[in-house]
Amino acid sequence: MSDLIIKHDELTAEEFVQMWESVWGKGPSLEQTKLAMDNTLFRVSIFDGDKIVAMARVIGDMGLCYYIKDVIVLPEYQGKGIGRMLIEELLKYINEHGVPDTHIFVELCAMPDKIPFYEKFGFSANEAQRLRIMYHVE
Repeated sequence: MSDLIIKHDELTAEEFVQMWESVWGKGPSLEQTKLAMDNTLFRVSIFDGDKIVAMARVIGDMGLCYYIKDVIVLPEYQGKGIGRMLIEELLKYINEHGVPDTHIFVELCAMPDKIPFYEKFGFSANEAQRLRIMYHVE
């Protein structure tokens, strides 16, 4: 691992799909992903040289809530502090753009084995259950 480069709002749809598929399997369409990148509040990507090794993004309404999405660190780069770098960049963005002297909900969804990582930043689970539907657009 050489010098890591952090980039803000430069993550492309192609890089997003590449990272998604490297960890989670078949990714969303390029059309969907381009629309998502255009409507994301803030994107962070981390490169090792010219190789993308991590990404994350935040969506939200800028006032009451932010939602951290799609946090991915390539498996061979995990455990090296890169995930921490991603979350710190996202929280820094929220701090710089949120309404001063207020509280803002910052939420995310995590697999059970990743919960201890997020708890280090102050995230905690509550009794609410996440509900979802993969709605087919005709």
